[in-house]
Amino acid sequence: MRGVAVDRLLTVVEAGEVLGTGERFVRRLITERRIRFVRVGRHVRIPESALREFIDAGTVEPVRRRRGTWVLA
Repeated sequence: MRGVAVDRLLTVVEAGEVLGTGERFVRRLITERRIRFVRVGRHVRIPESALREFIDAGTVEPVRRRRGTWVLA
């Protein structure tokens, strides 16, 4: 696999640590197909890029008020 960048695959527990949540929340994301995952035999792994995508999708940009109107920062 020369020249191909491969994401590090995280366990459910490791993914929960990255997200600051528990294993149960990550398993729910997998069950509801809200996050990409990989099956390795009977095991489930989450690519680091899938966690970044999940975090980016849920990121809310701050707004600031300018002279009576709200403006995206």
